[in-house]
Amino acid sequence: MSYYFSKSIRSTFSEAVNRVTEALKREGFGILTEIDVKETLRKKLDVDFRQYKILGACNPPFAYKALQAEPKIGTMLPCNVIVQELEEGLIEVSAIDPIASMQAIRNVELGSIAGQIQTKLKNVIENLS
Repeated sequence: MSYYFSKSIRSTFSEAVNRVTEALKREGFGILTEIDVKETLRKKLDVDFRQYKILGACNPPFAYKALQAEPKIGTMLPCNVIVQELEEGLIEVSAIDPIASMQAIRNVELGSIAGQIQTKLKNVIENLS
């Protein structure tokens, strides 16, 4: 079982980040964190890395349900979505598969929530153009 799903699109990097952010909003997600991996690696290691951002996405109603079903699930939140430049003009967008990431947790209610979040994240990825 893969732990993510992804799609490549033709776009500039910044436009892709904007499109992904808007697509997440349409599915009820907000961005809690945004990590610029390229900039972080440049500052911390003085290395050059491709354009790569990690967006920490959260859907508050589902996060609340998940926390009620499994109090320590916060160790696995938020749902990460990455945007990375494979080559100039070719961007890959990938999202965590919440079912795969939570399969070790034996909680039926949490499994149902993960399935609903999986559907929403798949919609985000599949509807990007």
